[in-house]
Amino acid sequence: MALQEEVMTALKAAMKSKDQTALTALRAVKSAILLAQTESGAKEDITEDQELKILQKQVKQRRDSAAIYLEQGREDLATPELAEADVIAQFLPEALTDEEIEKVVVATIDKVGASGMKDMGKVMGMVSQELAGQADGKTISAIVKQKLS
Repeated sequence: MALQEEVMTALKAAMKSKDQTALTALRAVKSAILLAQTESGAKEDITEDQELKILQKQVKQRRDSAAIYLEQGREDLATPELAEADVIAQFLPEALTDEEIEKVVVATIDKVGASGMKDMGKVMGMVSQELAGQADGKTISAIVKQKLS
């Protein structure tokens, strides 16, 4: 389980450097991983896909919170949320550009033979699975809608 070890190493480094933002973010990730491991009752290893989903969820939560804070004019609360999201995002695979996502979406549409919005679910499922951890679901959805309409 390489991710958990990487998080622990980063957590130790954050403790030594007294980086409170990184400490908070990494402790939350460690906690989420431990919760996922113990969910089934037995202490078992979780898959890499599950680890990626946990990280994506943690980053998304922080970015969503920051967006809400910014809407309400609370930049003092949004800044730490965005900083924590950046700390967690360093463990995710590098994100793809919109052009790269668009290529995958077009290839999937051709492969499935999708002809309209009724096929959006099929296309979204396949693209989301293929680009797990490399693209945000909102971005994928927007590109799929654009291509199918």
